[in-house]
Amino acid sequence: MSKEITSRNEDYAQWYNDLIIKGGLAENSAVRGCMVIKPYGFGLWENMRDQLDRMFKETGHVNAYFPLFIPKSFLSKEAAHVEGFAKECAVVTHYRLMNDPNGNGVVVDPESKLEEELIIRPTSETIIWNTYKDWIQSYRDLPLLINQWANVVRWEMRTRLFLRTAEFLWQEGHTAHASKDEAIEETRRMLDVYADFVENYMAVPVIKGVKTASERFAGAEDTYCIEAMMQDGKALQAGTSHFLGQNFAKAFDVKFLNTHNKQEYVWATSWGVSTRLIGALVMAHSDDEGLILPPRIAPLQVVIVPIFKGDEQKGFIDNTVRPVIQSLRELGISVKYDDSDNNRPGWKFAEYEKRGVPVRIAIGQRDIENNVVEIARRDTREKSSVSMEGLAFYVKTLLEEIQLHMYNKAKGYRDSVITEVNTWEEFETLLDTKGGFLSAHWDGTAETEEAIKEKTKATIRCIPLNNPQANGTCIFSGKPSTQRVLFARAY
Repeated sequence: MSKEITSRNEDYAQWYNDLIIKGGLAENSAVRGCMVIKPYGFGLWENMRDQLDRMFKETGHVNAYFPLFIPKSFLSKEAAHVEGFAKECAVVTHYRLMNDPNGNGVVVDPESKLEEELIIRPTSETIIWNTYKDWIQSYRDLPLLINQWANVVRWEMRTRLFLRTAEFLWQEGHTAHASKDEAIEETRRMLDVYADFVENYMAVPVIKGVKTASERFAGAEDTYCIEAMMQDGKALQAGTSHFLGQNFAKAFDVKFLNTHNKQEYVWATSWGVSTRLIGALVMAHSDDEGLILPPRIAPLQVVIVPIFKGDEQKGFIDNTVRPVIQSLRELGISVKYDDSDNNRPGWKFAEYEKRGVPVRIAIGQRDIENNVVEIARRDTREKSSVSMEGLAFYVKTLLEEIQLHMYNKAKGYRDSVITEVNTWEEFETLLDTKGGFLSAHWDGTAETEEAIKEKTKATIRCIPLNNPQANGTCIFSGKPSTQRVLFARAY
């Protein structure tokens, strides 16, 4: 185990923090609760963002951008929405600073107080629906399928890099539809897009489900989610898609003339994922040596490290490696040739292992003479000697193999910690000793849900889609139940 990285078994939270910092993804900033995303971490986010953006556009969505500032009066128009976000809002009250005439440095100019205070967006439903009022007049203007890539601010008291920060990056889709069925279809479609991305690009298995009324997005009629399982047995909500009904349309008076020439309120959805996904990625796959990143979104897929003594050997290796690099790039593989002489090969091996680069190739003069290279894969840490003939195609196949292996390993673990429980004693015991998802009967009441949360800190993560109906007894209240739901402690 790397001496720089705390063991998962010793301190899971510190292990996570060590990986983020030592792996070069991010660091804490001078602003409490905010982070600096470093180039390597931002490269990972760019790959995730670009792939998701392609998937959004393939489903007919387009990008736009809406203001960072929201008039405070907008939030009060949808009661559940303001209640859900009120405690997290950062508020702008003045627009100018001045030198304190008493010599106490810079102070707020009292003459610059805003007529109406502005909220730094915690989410954009209100500003967007105020805008949609002017954009939507007729059924011909629908559906309106818009996404924005942006930052948001939610004033969190307890923060952790990527998982929960006061400011974070995300995308938020906001769509308008002519019918309830069409809006629900859109909500489910985008949930499927998220599940596809997280499973097939992040290699993290998810469970698709719907939230209970207590866990819904503020202002939504239904919230759909994908839930992932981390290596410490805690769940993480990896994405949400909300059916908003006509709540925001009514709050902002967004109507359209339907095909029968009658005025009707539009139907709405919103959906989003954020840089929190990077936290999920780290916790789902990594080990005590550092990050393990899936090839399809890794900022760097292959690193080649030459092993040489003197300029003559280096020149010989350079000439041999150049066409290999070209072949890899022609196959769409990102590759770095680290021929810097300021660190020894062993240090480089450890550094790229820490950063989770999926494939490392080591090559020296003797290897070239034998027409082979040494390949190390990050996920299993296996090393093998591979012929240089057809090397680029070998690496391409290996990257796909690594991607699949990472998914299967994560799925195997996730499946192993889904447990059916039938008694309260069993529930409490397994929650403390095993963790994971506990599939248990619940009587469907918010009171029972809250009581379980208060006693155990476990929440209903979701009611799985297509959940089988099965009569049973609620583990807590003993009242009749018609289905099992998934409980877990969560991030």
